[in-house]
Order: sequence, then C-alpha cells, then structure tokens
Amino acid sequence: MITIVPIADHEQYEINGKLIYKDTSGNWVCKSELTAQELNAFENYKKAQIENSNLKRHTKSTFRY
Repeated sequence: MITIVPIADHEQYEINGKLIYKDTSGNWVCKSELTAQELNAFENYKKAQIENSNLKRHTKSTFRY
C-alpha cells in the first residue's frame, strides 16, 4: 500500500515517508530511491490531482498494487 500526503501543494509531497519536491528547474526530486510502485503511484497522483486545474487543494491518497 502506498500513501501520498501533500505537504505543500504543487511543491512537496510525502510518499510512504519519503519526501519528494519540485526543484527550481521544475523537476521532481527525491533524496531516497522510490520503488517502481511508488513511482507509478506518484505518476497517477500527478495526473489525477497535481495537474488537475479543477482541484484547489490536494488530498491524501492511498494506492494498492
């Protein structure tokens, strides 16, 4: 089970306790290595919430693989 928690919308998120953030170049960076499932979950989260202009506030999400 993979849990994604927004820390700062469009800037920082926590994926199973690992911090991922957007750097000054607009790239997503994580100091810890993410598993393939975590990367897949974050891609789905990006499409559903981060890149969705209709959402004003992002919510905690849980993915099961």
